[in-house]
Amino acid sequence: MSGEARTPVAVLGLGSMGSAIAQTLLTAGHPTIVWNRTGAKAGALVEFGAIRASSAVAAVAAAPLVVVSLLDDDAVGAALRDAGPRLRGRVLVNLTSTTPEQSRRRAEWAGHHGAEYVDGAVMAVPQGIGTQDALLLYSGSESGYRTAEPVLRTLAGQGTYLGADPGRAAAFDAALVSVFWLSFFGVSLGLALAAAEGIAGSELVPFTPAVVSLLPDMAAQTAAQVEAGHYPGDDTSISSAYTAFTTLRDVIARHGIDTGVLDATGEVFRRALAAGHGAEGLARLVPVLAGNR
Repeated sequence: MSGEARTPVAVLGLGSMGSAIAQTLLTAGHPTIVWNRTGAKAGALVEFGAIRASSAVAAVAAAPLVVVSLLDDDAVGAALRDAGPRLRGRVLVNLTSTTPEQSRRRAEWAGHHGAEYVDGAVMAVPQGIGTQDALLLYSGSESGYRTAEPVLRTLAGQGTYLGADPGRAAAFDAALVSVFWLSFFGVSLGLALAAAEGIAGSELVPFTPAVVSLLPDMAAQTAAQVEAGHYPGDDTSISSAYTAFTTLRDVIARHGIDTGVLDATGEVFRRALAAGHGAEGLARLVPVLAGNR
């Protein structure tokens, strides 16, 4: 794919993310062929210069690089079902959220049809596509990734190839999204408690960076201890942390706020304590979560 600005790209799926991808490619000068099951979604992009394909098969046939951004793996399978023979010699970049197992099966399917398969995880909102803040993670065919890389660089300021295992990007995605969702519920719980105590959320928010700033160092320390299999409780032990945790849970419960997330966390603490890990550090909770005592 020489001549980055002239590389034709087919984009399958024009939801919020797919439309943002197509718009970014058009802005960067790439001839962009678009297809969506509901054709009306292509209208604004066609006005901007995109070429509307009559079918997914026609879109795949029109470009050496195919980017897919659909709802889930079932939608990908339905869209590409008849396009398999047209994939030979092409690079298929799948930016749909899937499980690692689904990504590996999709790579096998694409390879059977002669395509180089690259799986991608989009760590950005649609409005962030094409900016320096966007992060995209890739795995699968390295030669396919290197071929598509000049085009993919237009989508994100940060793009990282993680290795040949097609499921690796999806695994990173799942792990990082776990951090996001539980962080979001932590924010929600904090705001609910603040409101119950007569504190406006806008009053609380300025103090949150002091707490959030602790997370990167904590993550690094926890990862290092888990990899070493050594969990010193010098700073905070599981036993002392559980005491503070139960106090917090009681404060929240007294206000009638849902404690479901905290109760699940408390069960992990109790399993660790029952297994004799009370004097060890919080990083010991990671193998407990994984079912290892």
